[in-house]
Amino acid sequence: MIEEWVVFELGGALLGVPISNVTSISEPKKIVAVPRSLSFVEGVTDLHGLMVPVIDLSKRLGLSLPRAKRTRETRIIVLDLDDMTVSVVVDALSQVLRIDDAEIESPSSFAIPIDSACVLGTVRVRERSVVLLDLSSVLTREERALREHTYWSQGQSHWGAGLASAPE
Repeated sequence: MIEEWVVFELGGALLGVPISNVTSISEPKKIVAVPRSLSFVEGVTDLHGLMVPVIDLSKRLGLSLPRAKRTRETRIIVLDLDDMTVSVVVDALSQVLRIDDAEIESPSSFAIPIDSACVLGTVRVRERSVVLLDLSSVLTREERALREHTYWSQGQSHWGAGLASAPE
């Protein structure tokens, strides 16, 4: 089966997510830090009136490569993870690839500097490896359960109130 993947750069690595999970891509918005949140949660951002957690994907995946400074190329990708919406900040978008399942190599085929539990596989594109993420594994069941206590209450964020009026 052929599937389209959004490929982006993060800390010098090329990563991909299924385009079917991408809700939107935008320029960075104001991110408000959240006290006592998980170590890889940068905060929340207001996307069209909805409070969406912003995940530092490099921390979540254990990337030891330095993150690039935010530039004109920096983007926020909003992802639908079946039962929740999250966003990730990426250094730059690369391309959309059409990938046949037969082209995907197992994660053990290359030295992958990230948490292998979150990796579906890799593909080669112009002499570079693209790590394809298994989005169902990016957040553990326990981390998803925490959202009931920290992210939302009856569909709204406990700590998102006042975000729109927060100073820039």
